[in-house]
Amino acid sequence: MPADSTHTKSSRFGFVIDHRRCIGCHACTVACKSENEVPVGDFRTWVKYVDKGIFPEVRRHFTVLRCNHCDAAPCVEICPTVALHKRTDAIVDLDRDRCIGCRSCMQACPYDALYLNEDTGTAEKCHYCAHRTELGFEPACVVVCPAHAIIPGNVADPGSEIATLIREEKTSQRKVEKGTKPRVWYVDALDEALVPGSASEPPEFIWAERPTPQPAIPPGFDPPPADLVTAFDVGHAPVWGWHIWSYLVTKNVAAGAMMVAPFLTILGVTSAPSTAMGVLPELVALVFMGLTGFFLVHDLGRPERFLKIVFTPNPRSWLVRGTWILIGFGALCVVSLGLRVTGDRETSDLVRWINLPFAIMASGYTAFLFWQCRGRDLWLGKDLFPHLLVMAGLMGAGVALVMAAPDGRFATAEMTFVGFALVNVLWFSFGRYLRSATEDGDKAHAVMYASGGPRLARLPLYVSVVCVLFSGNIAGGSTAVEMIFRLVAVVMSIVGLTIYERSWVRAGQEVPIS
Repeated sequence: MPADSTHTKSSRFGFVIDHRRCIGCHACTVACKSENEVPVGDFRTWVKYVDKGIFPEVRRHFTVLRCNHCDAAPCVEICPTVALHKRTDAIVDLDRDRCIGCRSCMQACPYDALYLNEDTGTAEKCHYCAHRTELGFEPACVVVCPAHAIIPGNVADPGSEIATLIREEKTSQRKVEKGTKPRVWYVDALDEALVPGSASEPPEFIWAERPTPQPAIPPGFDPPPADLVTAFDVGHAPVWGWHIWSYLVTKNVAAGAMMVAPFLTILGVTSAPSTAMGVLPELVALVFMGLTGFFLVHDLGRPERFLKIVFTPNPRSWLVRGTWILIGFGALCVVSLGLRVTGDRETSDLVRWINLPFAIMASGYTAFLFWQCRGRDLWLGKDLFPHLLVMAGLMGAGVALVMAAPDGRFATAEMTFVGFALVNVLWFSFGRYLRSATEDGDKAHAVMYASGGPRLARLPLYVSVVCVLFSGNIAGGSTAVEMIFRLVAVVMSIVGLTIYERSWVRAGQEVPIS
């Protein structure tokens, strides 16, 4: 093996992929799968084929894709249990024993470099064959490459082959605008092959069926040029589904219930503190917190490892910070509930005020979590935090609406609920005019609105507004009928938010990132 690949304490490893030499043979892919027991259908490194030109003037370009071992790796930052970590030799490694299978790293990585091993329930990725590198051997992909197209080594050594290539040849890197500081350099790579979505994708690849559906072209965007076609690639299916959009809704119901709790008197709610109605905010918060916990734990590849977030936390991860916030929020809800049940209303009211910032952050911390998902540009919008609070406000107003005594009048609680419902309707409507900081973000945004999700989400909110506005007139003085209309309004508002969150989570994963 080359001397410059020898492992030392001062090593700063990286890769150069020399596409003047690559012949697209997939030997690196096969060797990696064999060496690291990568399951069928998953890849730590793969070769993408992009054809440029029109027959007979056409050339096939090969592009080797893999983990970039970033110096500012977003997967390391978001990993809640320090399973992913940056070693002193610059290798980004993963400890299976710490991984809980939350897949947040897969959303944070802008390069699609991680996958979930369904057999172990843990994430996996290229780790520079650290078990070989530590013994002075080259990574398996390097050993089998017949053209010496993969050059590993210590970038910190100016005399090494890799450092010489970086210094003397024109190189390119993937998505440097993400600020990840990648440690994979490409020589003579086709620029369009390094930028996802630049080439058109056919219904089927050569030698293989598509593992994922053909990406749709969002309205308002021009299709890729006809002379640029992805002939072969590896598909990456969405990794977050119904658990996540359900969690977003249930968490906002819980947070909203306690956000409104200190203001119930202002909203005209005067329930006896020790009655079921008097403790409704705490009961709603705790029930929906329970549902939130169930969705999060059930979504894990290894749910029994959830407690690792508590006992081996990464304090930089908003998954961990969010867990701390939810624990504090839940504990204060229990204390407030206990005080009200025992008749200590004054202390319970104080606890509700203390819990208010926890409730706000229980709703809003998810914005910071999604901002750590740097691979998904739709989720990086700066309006996310206030939007979460507006949705939580609607849920809290729903709790106040149920608690307020039906008397046929359009009072403060009704006005508050209708106001928050209409604000959410306007947000869903005019959100289509918002623009992202990136083209991928705009594409995902266009995909979301083309799906009809935000438009459909408005309908249940309209129904909820109508139920509240006309419940007094329709009820004809019957408090029971008026309460039924209010409950329908609250349920429909939850349905509307669920539809919106579903479309938002799905659209964020529709735009290819590799």
